[in-house]
Amino acid sequence: MTDQRRGVFEALFKQSGHFTAEQLLKDAQNLDDTVSRATVYRCLPLLVESGIIRKIDVGQENKFYALNGISETFKAQVICSDCDRIHDVDAPFMEWYGKTVSEKLGLEVKDQRLQVHAECPEFRKNGNCAQILQS
Repeated sequence: MTDQRRGVFEALFKQSGHFTAEQLLKDAQNLDDTVSRATVYRCLPLLVESGIIRKIDVGQENKFYALNGISETFKAQVICSDCDRIHDVDAPFMEWYGKTVSEKLGLEVKDQRLQVHAECPEFRKNGNCAQILQS
């Protein structure tokens, strides 16, 4: 384990919510200015593969990541198309639905996701996303 990777891990476990690779890089460099972009981008696939984080593709250029926490209910993502903010929402019905449909086909659920892309009426009206103002 190099000092750079240690910096990435320290920054990773200080994340709250969803983050991009660039956000993780900035936070890691605040802890250790020797952390390189290459180190962060090499670590991310390993962290996803190990199950420490999950990659969230919202259909845009940037990929988002989040720490995998213990959750008792399935989470859906609601993505604000105006500010790219991602909200995790409890959606226990989706877990039931995925399991029920898969079992009917004789399959086992490997992964499932539900994403809703929404627009912020406040942004459309005034140019400011209400979600950003609430943060």
